[in-house]
Amino acid sequence: MSDGNGNGGVVSSFLLKVLALFLAFVVWFVVSAPRRERLAERAFAAPLSLVGMRRDLVITTPVPDTVSVRLRGRASEVRALSSSNLEVTVDLSWAQQGGEVTITLRPQAINVPPDVDVVSISPTQVRFRVEEVRQKIVPIRPFLVGAPPKGYQAGEPALVPDHALVSGPSSLIQKISEVATERIIMTGRTDTFVQNVAPVSDSSLVRVAEPLSVQVTVPVTAEIGPAAPTETTETTETKHENPVRH
Repeated sequence: MSDGNGNGGVVSSFLLKVLALFLAFVVWFVVSAPRRERLAERAFAAPLSLVGMRRDLVITTPVPDTVSVRLRGRASEVRALSSSNLEVTVDLSWAQQGGEVTITLRPQAINVPPDVDVVSISPTQVRFRVEEVRQKIVPIRPFLVGAPPKGYQAGEPALVPDHALVSGPSSLIQKISEVATERIIMTGRTDTFVQNVAPVSDSSLVRVAEPLSVQVTVPVTAEIGPAAPTETTETTETKHENPVRH
């Protein structure tokens, strides 16, 4: 009997070891599955974000909206990524004055999962120009479009206020001499009218700081035709001296 019990105990112990080994293998297989997944590479158009620049500085030359980023990692993680969450952020707080700026794009600037590697970035450098922001007061010109109908004429418009404060890069502010209003349609106008319009800038880099709105009064009046001819004294006397003969 004792031998039978001893053999049974050995078998039970062996089965437990086999079961433990099987469970360990299952755990290892599940845990190591991600590491055994095939690697994949994929290119993304990642948005380029320039942050931290001083408020009295402005970029005056084109800067790319996106850069090409190539990533490598487990296929499932690479597939889960999208361009919108791969923003390339560059801090420009170190820029303290105007001039030419060159920034180097490094892998550390891209927020990617720990197991995903940045294979390449293109371009690796971005160059642009920075200028100091200046302000200037310039006159406002009413932008009249069209003309009143025949028989009517437009007078000189009156603007309140008639000057604007503009703000922008120093090189453009030096050249600007005036700003215009939004379009004021004159077609079909037969009476004096008042219209509120915004002053606008021709350049996207120059903004009108104030005023936001201008009141424009445009006088429209009827044209006065030439006076009818009147008889002269000489003509009247001639008629009296030469009566009609019968």
